[in-house]
Amino acid sequence: MTNHEFYMDLAIQNAKAMKGQTDPNPLVGSVIVNENRVVGIGTHLKAGEPHAEIHALRMAGEKARGGTIYVTLEPCSHHGRTGPCAVAIRDAGLKRVVIATLDPNPVVSGNGVKILEDAGIEVIVNICEDKSRQMNEVFNKFIFQRKPFVTLKAGITLDGKIATHSLDSKWITSEEARLDVHHLRNQNMAILVGVNTVIKDDPELTARIQNGRNPIRIILDSNLRIPLHSKVVVDKHAETWIFTSQNVDVKKEERLLSYGIKVVRTNDAKQVNLKDVVEILGENLISSILIEGGGTINASFLKNGLIDKVILYLAPKLIGGKDAPTFLEGSGIDKMREAVELIDSEIIKIGNDFRLTGYPIYSNEEV
Repeated sequence: MTNHEFYMDLAIQNAKAMKGQTDPNPLVGSVIVNENRVVGIGTHLKAGEPHAEIHALRMAGEKARGGTIYVTLEPCSHHGRTGPCAVAIRDAGLKRVVIATLDPNPVVSGNGVKILEDAGIEVIVNICEDKSRQMNEVFNKFIFQRKPFVTLKAGITLDGKIATHSLDSKWITSEEARLDVHHLRNQNMAILVGVNTVIKDDPELTARIQNGRNPIRIILDSNLRIPLHSKVVVDKHAETWIFTSQNVDVKKEERLLSYGIKVVRTNDAKQVNLKDVVEILGENLISSILIEGGGTINASFLKNGLIDKVILYLAPKLIGGKDAPTFLEGSGIDKMREAVELIDSEIIKIGNDFRLTGYPIYSNEEV
């Protein structure tokens, strides 16, 4: 590992620690080095607050002059809720700027570099580029498509089951794996389930960790079957949005609205339109969704090509039985060549379980 990679890796690790706090802004970290000493460190903490470079510059003070600043994303060049970081770096007298990735927004990409180079500052780009891009996979999709990054999560046995044939599911995975799920919830802006999950389990769908952020609770309910006494309706621990069809009970809809629930009708007459759900959430600046649905919901999202990432918690258990539900139901596929492959997959051990992460690659056929 070179010096540039070492300091950039430090900036990336600091940025990752803020996951779940900066939405819909990117994760950004910065480190200032002068005479082989770290003199300033900063991370972006929250949308609307100073960027990572500004925090690092404030910490370094005059020690920044003549030094090198490492930043995981190209310094901004525009005036928004905060001033342009590229100008602040220029005015601080730094001699070198090392950048992991350029801004993915094509409207502004390269503008920050131009300000720095026009001021005679040396600029080095693409140090730890892959790490930085993966760290900001949510932001990178949202800035291009204005649609949320969708992660499918499931806790399953080795034979793919999410419950026994009697629908008993507590607990498939270990306590350590379940804690990891709460961290996932904290990192996502919204969590999505189908109404059957609400009826069966009456979940809270909250992030039960210290100082955790509760995601917006998204319920797919084509016929507004959700019980009015459900925790997601009455507990007020987080916002609840219910997506439904055009053919709904107006009186039930009015009752839900009186509880402060947001009810959204999608375009289809009898079923929730999943593509409408994703579009509407993006329009409302929801940049990430964690799906914790049952096999039908999971299969529908996958069939529509709406899953960006899959996280499976694999418990070393076997249930068996053709009537025991799996995490992917629906009609399935006809040919193996139609199977959705996961790429860039990795697996780690958590407690007595394994967490597998991968990214689905869909066929070229229209979905």
